[in-house]
Amino acid sequence: MNSFSYNKAYDVAEAVADIQVHEQGKFIAGGTNLLDLMKENVMKPDHLTDINRLDLANITEHEDGGLRLGALVTNADTAWNELVEQRYPLLSKAILAGASPQLRNMATNGGNLFQRTRCYYFYDTATACNKREPGSGCSAINGINRIHAILGTSMQCIATHPSDMCVALAALDAKVNIAGPNGDRTLEFADFHRLPGNSPHLDTNVSPGELVTSIDLPPSNFTKNVFYLKVRDRQSYAFALVSVAAALDLDGDVIKDIRVAMGGVAHKPWRRRDVEESYIGKMASTENFQELAETMLTGAIGFGGNTFKIELAKRAIVRALNEALKTGENL
Repeated sequence: MNSFSYNKAYDVAEAVADIQVHEQGKFIAGGTNLLDLMKENVMKPDHLTDINRLDLANITEHEDGGLRLGALVTNADTAWNELVEQRYPLLSKAILAGASPQLRNMATNGGNLFQRTRCYYFYDTATACNKREPGSGCSAINGINRIHAILGTSMQCIATHPSDMCVALAALDAKVNIAGPNGDRTLEFADFHRLPGNSPHLDTNVSPGELVTSIDLPPSNFTKNVFYLKVRDRQSYAFALVSVAAALDLDGDVIKDIRVAMGGVAHKPWRRRDVEESYIGKMASTENFQELAETMLTGAIGFGGNTFKIELAKRAIVRALNEALKTGENL
């Protein structure tokens, strides 16, 4: 492992100031992804700013019924929080589908947003990877790409974002609060992560030295008809080949609102608001769900080993929406 300096910060301003004087500095909380990357020499920070002592480990209510999730609340504490379970069951289900209990006990909400891809070539420093070394090439395009992206890809990168939590946050229209040297700002969750384009090494629209402090969830009517489906090679401790966060707000059998977000298929959680809006006022039926799935996968491209994901994703959407219907009926 490369040598690095280390400092504990005790408030947000101190943390932001500390990271500014280190060109390759990184914030560290649970470290469940960063430490792996450091051990593999994929990331080589020259300094770590420990933020575990910052006052960001609370879940609080907004007056309008929404919630604020502190960046340092663990994934486990978020998933099992009574208010999250009651008001945002989709988020609770998604978190519990990810990683292992041990990792969920360590991983933080803020850190979850910054997970790096699990592409084999990204982790193998002996191979070309534009995400790890811009301009070196993408080994996955003509290599082993079974787990890779089918939507929003570029010839520079076909990696996927691995988070389950983020798929639910995308479906729920979350917002991310950020502190930095130029002050505080808020990003819509849809704008937080990036597609690869010609800059696959940039995973997010967070600037160097900025710190995520919390995640805001707006008031939600998606408390009954929700389902998180994760299709993976093994039932436990595996990343999604395809995942779907499905939520319905119904008036009888008629769709008042609908959310469908996918994981395992793109460089960021994939959602099509235009497609969702076109099904408001229609019947919640398998036939309509099949049509929606076809449209959601418009433009999907396979690269050989992962071409099966296109049909898998369509079927997963239909199944998730039908399971969301059943979930509401059983309550």
